[in-house]
Amino acid sequence: MDMIKVSANSRTSAVAGAIAGVVREHKRADVQAIGAGAVNQAVKALVLATGYLKGDDIHVVCVPEFVDVEIDGKVRTAIKLVVEPR
Repeated sequence: MDMIKVSANSRTSAVAGAIAGVVREHKRADVQAIGAGAVNQAVKALVLATGYLKGDDIHVVCVPEFVDVEIDGKVRTAIKLVVEPR
């Protein structure tokens, strides 16, 4: 299962569809965002995805975590949202 990476410019509906699809297929999705704008888009996409999944009677919970990622040789702190069925 791949990490769903979200940027500040990501389309929320596209990210929401990806989250819903991955949860349906793998029973879990990991969403990663770095920066306030990206976290904002990720959370909005998560709200949309919850609505998509409720239609399939899948109710999810989200557990946020801090993770360190290396980008261009520098370590950055990202927010990882772990989305799983309740």
